[in-house]
Amino acid sequence: MSLVRPGLLALTLGLATAVVSTTPALAAVGPPPSSMASMGDSITRGFNACGWYVDCPSRSYSTGDDSGINSHYLRIRAKNAAIGGHNYNDAKSGAKAADMPGQAGTAVAQHVQYVTMLIGANDACTSSESTMTSVSAFRGSVDRALGTLKAGLPDAKVLLISVPDVKRLWSVGKDNAAARTAWSTFGICQSLLANPTSTAAADAARRDRVRQRVIDFNTQLAEACAAYGPNCAFDHNAVFGYPFALSQVSTWDYFHPNATGQAVLAQVSYAAGFDW
Repeated sequence: MSLVRPGLLALTLGLATAVVSTTPALAAVGPPPSSMASMGDSITRGFNACGWYVDCPSRSYSTGDDSGINSHYLRIRAKNAAIGGHNYNDAKSGAKAADMPGQAGTAVAQHVQYVTMLIGANDACTSSESTMTSVSAFRGSVDRALGTLKAGLPDAKVLLISVPDVKRLWSVGKDNAAARTAWSTFGICQSLLANPTSTAAADAARRDRVRQRVIDFNTQLAEACAAYGPNCAFDHNAVFGYPFALSQVSTWDYFHPNATGQAVLAQVSYAAGFDW
């Protein structure tokens, strides 16, 4: 991910400490997997969760092995020790939906039994509103990725995680001078975060349109997962709907989740997924 367009946004998830999503987990689906892979962008890479502008995959909500995060991987390992050492982070900072078919191919080559995918923040958080990924292009990329997974890993379970509510970041950070400076200096998510203190109707409408694009992406994720069949689960917008606080976002860029944010993302997304 670049400084201009950090991914994934931690955006999101600064997430307030506590709670598990109210969305019930799916019914039991059999024994826990013995291998897993994560697909996505910088949030899945744990970017800025342990050091200055570096990936921190050990602190990934999905496949990380840092005990403080209690990732999907560690939660599953507590139930099935066979997954130990078989946790592959195939995400790439800066990735967009268009990169998911390639990451899916990598997961297939790893012969994993469980895959998580969190993508879309970089498709909405771009240099300007006009450069956001279209809804149809987003869906096409997701469908191609899922098609690769289904053909290559027909028995694997796939969890699609909703894109965080990026407008929430603006809401909790617009009155913080350090956050505004970081957003401007590094050109972060200017489609949404440009002119953060403006109350002009045009800026308010722009922020709403970017948020709507994220909602549209999540709708496509839900529909694509439903079309995939019973081996796919969507989090029913648990991550999108989770309120996060600025204190769960890295103070280096005020965009990506810090370690606390990654831990809560792990909790919320895992609770909304498969019940092993």
